[in-house]
Amino acid sequence: MALETWLLYLVAVTGLAFAPGPNGLLALSHGALYGRKKTLSTILGGVTGFVGVIAISMFGIGSLMMASANVLSLLKWLGGAYLIYLGIQLWRSPAICLEQTSAIDLGHTARFRQGLLAAIANPKVILFFGAFLPQFMTPESSLLTQFLILAATFAVVEFSVEFFVACIAHQLRPWLQKSGQRFNRSCGTVFALLGASLPLSQ
Repeated sequence: MALETWLLYLVAVTGLAFAPGPNGLLALSHGALYGRKKTLSTILGGVTGFVGVIAISMFGIGSLMMASANVLSLLKWLGGAYLIYLGIQLWRSPAICLEQTSAIDLGHTARFRQGLLAAIANPKVILFFGAFLPQFMTPESSLLTQFLILAATFAVVEFSVEFFVACIAHQLRPWLQKSGQRFNRSCGTVFALLGASLPLSQ
């Protein structure tokens, strides 16, 4: 993978990691309820789930690439359209609202399981990675090498962002309730711009 492609991917996944989603919301909630150390289990569960979904998406895409040289180009354009659609949906979504509740801590295993299920239970996650990852894949390079680079980069970025969110959960909660819709619109714009620009940049 070219350094320029990896740097573009790094910027993209950093922006996407900050976009509102089930795992970010879970890290925020658990950070506020249990503290940052206990939330590590939640975050690790989510990252594990994401790596599994990336593997399913990438090796499925790899099989299609072997079947036809034009499939990757088609996937990039279809994926770009899907990212634009997600951006519009995120633009329209209301601000996140978190209720102040008391919760019983069920332990590290339960928190890990919650993070894992949040990452893999939504079929839209597989669709998203199926749309997003082809923008950074090339049929000439080893699929395994590309998987290791893309999955490891995503895992490190996602872990770092979720842990950051958990650390400042108490400060973020009122800000999201006040300015969450503007934040959603900013993230939605990022999605739409990615969808419009990435297929053209290859």
